[in-house]
Amino acid sequence: MDYEKIKPLFFKLDPEYAHHLVTGLLKIGEAVPQLFNPWVTKNFVDDKRLHQQLFGRTFLNPVGLAAGFDKDGELIRSMTAIGFGFTEVGTVTPRPQPGNPTPRLWRHVAEESLQNAMGFNNRGSLYMERRLKKRFPYVTPIGVNIGKNKTTPEREALRDYEHGIRVFRNLSDYLVINISSPNTPGLRNLQNDLFVSSIFDMAKSLTDRPVLLKIAPDMGKDEAVALCASAVEAGADGIIATNTSIDYSLVADPKEAGGISGRAIKEKSFELFDAIADELYGKTVLISVGGIDSGYEAYRRIRAGANLVQLLTSLIFRGPEVAATINRTLLKLLEKDGYANIGEAVGADRK
Repeated sequence: MDYEKIKPLFFKLDPEYAHHLVTGLLKIGEAVPQLFNPWVTKNFVDDKRLHQQLFGRTFLNPVGLAAGFDKDGELIRSMTAIGFGFTEVGTVTPRPQPGNPTPRLWRHVAEESLQNAMGFNNRGSLYMERRLKKRFPYVTPIGVNIGKNKTTPEREALRDYEHGIRVFRNLSDYLVINISSPNTPGLRNLQNDLFVSSIFDMAKSLTDRPVLLKIAPDMGKDEAVALCASAVEAGADGIIATNTSIDYSLVADPKEAGGISGRAIKEKSFELFDAIADELYGKTVLISVGGIDSGYEAYRRIRAGANLVQLLTSLIFRGPEVAATINRTLLKLLEKDGYANIGEAVGADRK
């Protein structure tokens, strides 16, 4: 399939409608997994030089799907078939919620970026739990990204995260605390030492599954580094940097709602990740996300200290072969630099 030829047709459709169309087609393959076998053969790069042991699992390659695409755990086989080494599902909230009013998803084609104000639309934890019971453990690691319901007051937010941890602690390879989406009112207010310490103290009392923190790219570097260091001290097993940005100056024609992802936030995301890695490389697992659209950019994040990388928006703009392309480029770059495996490249620019 030549994605560049059909992409203009998809881009004539409303972005959210196009997403539903694609996911609807993928669900057919989920029901008949044999349909995906040729895709796996073509797209899944399984080379020992890319293997890593993290969170008690083997990650066959370091390129994962970020949360936000598979909100309800319905496309795990599909994402493996198109080459992702791990899948993060969600964000899932305790109760189902419709999200924000439409339209709530926009393309910035010139910048190869998206702007979304989705608002944690999902079918809720019970639906996700049922889905994951059919899939877990899967051949590739599964992360569950958890958030709070929009109607839950900030003072009761901890309860929503506790619910998510209890439900998914035995149905995931890792859990992610999402307090960095710009689309739930007041959520980013929870990015403070008191709440972060409280949530990881609670998490560590409930599960021995790895629990990670995902942060926003719009924090000041010193503030972000301090918060992440505090989270690790409180028991966080990793940091995911970064979520979407509300810096609307990054695109030419922004909407006044939602968060920007994709190429427009590439440098902003990298700079914050780099600052965090400067403090925490070697002390915890680091995952970089935000504007990663090529093997060269993934390699830059890895050399800066990322154990893993995630993408979502480049899947829309570069097509279903993007993960395979990135992994094959990584193998060439490892060989060029004389590394026997990806572990030798992780943090190479910090050594």
